Amino acid sequence: MRFPRASGILLHPTSLPGRYGIGDLGPEAYRFVDFLHETGQSIWQVLPLGPTGYGDSPYQCFSAFAGNPLLISPDLLIEQGHLSPKDVEDVPNFPAERVDYGSVIAYKTRLLKKAFENFQRRDNLLEKTEFAAFCAQKRAWLDDYALFMALKDQHGGSVWTAWEKDIAARQPEAMEHWRRILTEEVERHKYLQYQFFRQWNALKWYAHEHGIRIIGDIPIFVAHDSADVWANPGLFYLDEQGNPTVVAGVPPDYFSETGQLWGNPLYRWDRMAEAGYTWWIERFRAIFELVDIVRLDHFRGFEGYWEVPATEKTAVRGRWVKGPGADLFLAVEKALGKLPIIAEDLGVITPPVVELRERFGFPGMRILQFAFASDANDPFLPHNYIQHCVAYTGTHDNDTIIGWFNTATEKEREAVLAYFGTDGHDLPWDFIRWLFASVADTAIVPLQEVLSLGPEARMNYPSRLGDNWSWRFLPGALTPEIKKRLRRLTEIYGRCQPEVREN
Repeated sequence: MRFPRASGILLHPTSLPGRYGIGDLGPEAYRFVDFLHETGQSIWQVLPLGPTGYGDSPYQCFSAFAGNPLLISPDLLIEQGHLSPKDVEDVPNFPAERVDYGSVIAYKTRLLKKAFENFQRRDNLLEKTEFAAFCAQKRAWLDDYALFMALKDQHGGSVWTAWEKDIAARQPEAMEHWRRILTEEVERHKYLQYQFFRQWNALKWYAHEHGIRIIGDIPIFVAHDSADVWANPGLFYLDEQGNPTVVAGVPPDYFSETGQLWGNPLYRWDRMAEAGYTWWIERFRAIFELVDIVRLDHFRGFEGYWEVPATEKTAVRGRWVKGPGADLFLAVEKALGKLPIIAEDLGVITPPVVELRERFGFPGMRILQFAFASDANDPFLPHNYIQHCVAYTGTHDNDTIIGWFNTATEKEREAVLAYFGTDGHDLPWDFIRWLFASVADTAIVPLQEVLSLGPEARMNYPSRLGDNWSWRFLPGALTPEIKKRLRRLTEIYGRCQPEVREN
């Protein structure tokens, strides 16, 4: 599927400013949409929106279907009457430039619990009817997710394989027992999902009103400690105790000499095929209710994936295994029609991966930061781009341009300066200009580059445990000068959409 010539910004909502310690779906999110509109952008790209678990990573969520309660805006809950201004008078002095997840989780959990209690006490028939309708609409995944989270709370956050054997194995008597014991806790987790979807859908509507499409993200794999695996163990390679026998990763690459050992359980694609890929069809259906375009993470894994025995400590000793290939996408297309999908086709890309992507017309990705280690034929150089691609200065896994350049080889630094014809004093904007000038249909820039930030603003270090996903931009950072400069480049290179052009 071809996209119109356009540009946009990559920013996860957690990186928005605000006084509650983490970016959320409240007023600052609407101001960011205004910023995109004012600068002529038509795309906002976000990372996965699910409830984060291990390492606070949006790529390791407790559910592939649920939303992250940490993104719920207290300010919007006050407007709705589920919190009072007094409830947020004692907000801790959170750091403005990063998310301190431990403190934020503790604070927002208490605050959201109070909102739920207020909701229960309110005599508002319309709200209760709306909530009941939401629960009915999302029942296919919501019932299992809410019970899973209530059980995790009951068991001190431990992984589901450490619970009592009967409930870990979802024996009917145990399921009935715990649903009865945890009725209120289950209802609270459903309420949090109701609020997330309510706030997100309102924000998405506002974005659409301002000519902004949202690109979302589907991680190919799900976390082992998730409602998805607990509720569907037969779809994964697990032993009798529910632990993975083989796990996902990638072999040694640009990011790591020992590869990346992600640790996610691998799918039983044979069983998924027997079921008509229903689970994946519903996953695609769910994500397209949230976003307009989907970036399909680790696309090459659908053709062939790196399987590592669960006993290994690194991803070095693995093997390539064939994935579902075209069969999966044919099933999804038959059920949902042609979908606007971006294939994250980075890493070890073989001819069969290219063939799979081209068969379904998915645009691939180009990363400008990768372009300066070889020669003029490097496919990541802008003069080698094709129109049907999505080009980035870098992604959430890369260092910022300034951070990367300061640690690049001398050969790479010389190549950058020669290619751009610059002395390097304004390097992030050199990257933005060349990206926007390229023939790529879509150009996406992390906000860090628009703000010309250094390595302190990096979002993720692949294979590093902890201290990731915490960067936030500061209030007042989106200055009139930055807005004017970004809009000017967007206009010069023909990326302003008609609905956001100024007269």
